[in-house]
Amino acid sequence: MSRPPLGIRILSALRSEPDWSTMSAERLAAFAAAENRKRSARLTRLVSGFPDRGATIAWQRLDLPGRAVPVRVHRPAGHDAPLPLVLHIHGGGFVGTATQSDWINSHLAAHLPAVVVSVEHRLIAPSVPLAAAVDDGWDVLRLVLEHAGQWRIDPSRATVFGESAGGAVAALCALRARDAGLRLRAQVLVNPAVDLTATALDYASVREHPDSPTLTVATVRFFRELAVPEGTDPRPLSPLYADSLRDLAPALVVVPTLDPLADQGRRYAERLRAAGTPAELTEHPGAVHAFVSMPGVVPQAKAARDEITGFLRARLAA
Repeated sequence: MSRPPLGIRILSALRSEPDWSTMSAERLAAFAAAENRKRSARLTRLVSGFPDRGATIAWQRLDLPGRAVPVRVHRPAGHDAPLPLVLHIHGGGFVGTATQSDWINSHLAAHLPAVVVSVEHRLIAPSVPLAAAVDDGWDVLRLVLEHAGQWRIDPSRATVFGESAGGAVAALCALRARDAGLRLRAQVLVNPAVDLTATALDYASVREHPDSPTLTVATVRFFRELAVPEGTDPRPLSPLYADSLRDLAPALVVVPTLDPLADQGRRYAERLRAAGTPAELTEHPGAVHAFVSMPGVVPQAKAARDEITGFLRARLAA
């Protein structure tokens, strides 16, 4: 069995995982706020990567029904013509911020080129299920496309891209898009959490990597408890169990091999293909969960970024 990169092992040794079983709503909110301050700090870029200088990055607030959602907008410098749209959903579930994905999103903006809109969705909490994040992603996608001229995008060339819990959101947005008659060009799902049912912990990859340095089984269990409150049907929030995966946007599923969720990504790619939806599966031996957000310590992140860029460039051609 391959080992995680040295940098990941060092970072893991310096951190201790909270006791999720005793985590109150107040402590979780404080934990998420503190963690996101770290992920947004300049020093953290040594781990999360430095943005591409060919793109500008700015926060923007979008007013949606009953709420406002911040988005982090990446634009290529020197491009005025309508560009493709990449809607990005960051990972983390109950933590996470769009800032942690500046490295890859600025690269996509500069090199596709495209406008990349990363959604600062509501984080999962005892009173905020995953469905809220899905609504945020979907509503932002619709709003941006409805105002394509204002955003200087080509609405016929839109894609979704999500990581981890954000992979579930992106996949569910792709399903909603199909049902609404919106034709997306592609979907990119990186180490996606696509099974929130009782079978989520039954995969071989969970047994093989229960104490992965970036995602443990205890964390997955806690995430599921928050994402799908007791008494809620988990199937509508589990893309793997969607009634039909036909006629969806072509998918790229990126799987790090040292990840408890690896088999979820593999299985989803299989189901997409079985339904007739084109799906490419790429695996990165020795990479851990969330590796695309940690290029400073996981060398495989660059190869994944290049795969994603090439996949989207081919599908976003005018």
